[in-house]
Amino acid sequence: MPQMARKPTHRVSAALFATIVATHAGAAGHAAEVVARHAYFGDLHVHTLYSFDAFVFGVRADPDDAYRYARGEPLAHPEAGSIRLSGPPLDFMAVTDHAEYLGVIPRLAEPDNAFGRPDLTRRLNSTDLSEVLRGHAQITRAIVTGEADPNLDDRQITASTWQRIIDAAERHYQPGIFTTFVGFEFTPHPGANLHRNVIFRTDDVPAQPFGALDSMNPQNLWSWLDGLRSRGIEGMAIPHNANWSNGAMFPGFQQIGSPVDADYAAQRRRNEPLVELTQTKGTSETHPLLSPNDEWAAFELFGDQPGHITGLAEDEIQLDGSYARQALMSGMQMAETYGFNPYRFGFIGSSDTHNAGAAYDERDYVGKLGIRDGTPRKRQSVLPAGAESWQDPALQEGSDGGPSYLVDWSAAGLAGVWAKENTREALYDAMRRRETFATSGPRIRIRMFAGYGIGGGIFDNPAGLDALYESATPMGGEMQSAPAHQAPELIIHALRDPRGAGLERLQVIKAWVEDGETHDRIFDVACADGQAPDPATHRCPAPESSVNLADCSISDQRGAVELQARWRDPGFDAGQRAFYYARVLENPTCRWSTWDAIRAATPPNPGVPATLQERAWTSPIWVLPAVSGTGR
Repeated sequence: MPQMARKPTHRVSAALFATIVATHAGAAGHAAEVVARHAYFGDLHVHTLYSFDAFVFGVRADPDDAYRYARGEPLAHPEAGSIRLSGPPLDFMAVTDHAEYLGVIPRLAEPDNAFGRPDLTRRLNSTDLSEVLRGHAQITRAIVTGEADPNLDDRQITASTWQRIIDAAERHYQPGIFTTFVGFEFTPHPGANLHRNVIFRTDDVPAQPFGALDSMNPQNLWSWLDGLRSRGIEGMAIPHNANWSNGAMFPGFQQIGSPVDADYAAQRRRNEPLVELTQTKGTSETHPLLSPNDEWAAFELFGDQPGHITGLAEDEIQLDGSYARQALMSGMQMAETYGFNPYRFGFIGSSDTHNAGAAYDERDYVGKLGIRDGTPRKRQSVLPAGAESWQDPALQEGSDGGPSYLVDWSAAGLAGVWAKENTREALYDAMRRRETFATSGPRIRIRMFAGYGIGGGIFDNPAGLDALYESATPMGGEMQSAPAHQAPELIIHALRDPRGAGLERLQVIKAWVEDGETHDRIFDVACADGQAPDPATHRCPAPESSVNLADCSISDQRGAVELQARWRDPGFDAGQRAFYYARVLENPTCRWSTWDAIRAATPPNPGVPATLQERAWTSPIWVLPAVSGTGR
């Protein structure tokens, strides 16, 4: 048996836990005895001072501060003052500090440290941002090369810091009210982003995390997780920022040096059931060049920017293998051709905040990297001092405006989970079965089922959707196509965030394999304001919603509170392999950069959209051919 981290005891008695669950179920509008699944919202990607980059950029908040912020308490920001959630508390959260040099950099910054790196200590303690950035570059070299600085790689400090992270998660875990997961980030960047967050099911966790200084190869992380699982320690890895991976996150059949094979596919699916679809560094659903028929593909893109870490030129950026939809399609194609599918995953969102707390509302965004982007001028949503226009040469790296790519970053994302109760086990098991959804920030609830012979009254009966678990396949699952060539019926329901804008349209994204080639198509299946999709184009009528850019006000009379659909694919072929997922769009609202400009009484940066359409995505449902081969 490996050495285990100390496991503190829970402070909640079984009787109190039962009372909490019953109370919470009643508050959610369900009787406690009914086995229903509720939508819970959380963030599985949060960094504190124990992450090297967060500390370098002035963040001093620890995991206790992060959990208190998630529950609605104020949090100190190194440049933006005190920040606080403007919406409801989160239901769950994981602190995922970088495994590399975990907790070491705060020790390094102490003037009397014993690490023997006075040059780095001086830079980390400097008030000159350019010096801080040079120090940051020295530290991040390790995640690019995989070679640790022997003066910094102190595994005793890593182990003690890891234990503090575990202890904080135990202190703040309130089953039925607020769930904390123990986790960390695996951060290799060998010329491209291969980052994963690792989340454990319970407080049975290893003595140390596994980082890029242990291996740069994600397959070795999976083998480490397999080894832990064989000893009863259950965990999963969640890739993020595929859009930043230059094609390396979802390699094709011959793209990783050795062919992707059945063993690779099985191990990857076993250890990576989810992908983080959206976060501060952009959305990884798809790209206009990959999905030219998707009018909504260009949402909060960042991955096509020239790589400021990779050093790649714009024409060297590899889109294929960098986006989730294309990966899912590639996986189906491999299943059709070779009999295995490495890419059958569900979706979540999260923030990747390095401030110990994120703003999930556009109007509250304060960046993600402390002093690096903590003011509108630094994130270039407001014209920096001394610059006369947005074409001014002063807008370069190192100016008080910061690098231009910061304005392309996004105001976080959220993970949505449909689970029976708010506990580690229930939430984790839902994530394992991929019954999850991603949102770009709002608390939009969305779910989808597929099946045959589904009765009526699904949307009229409050328990109708929950009853589908007995007769249909929920999102994240797979089903066999009926041999009679009848399309399965998709049941989709979306409910707006009470604090957000009205819903504009509900969509189904279909992808399929035909004659060995993959295709995708977008269908609007429900429209706001009592309208219906055009039967020829499968598009809703052009919306009439608008945003007043002077004050970001919108008309609350437009848009739907909920959208629902019972839909069959008009082009269904029972002999083809396919998947479907749902996407719902809000009416347009102001982007965070526009909110910054309004508060500063200046025109918005013309280089970014003034508005955006917040959205949510379900995990896919896979439909296998009626006469299936061996690939699944």
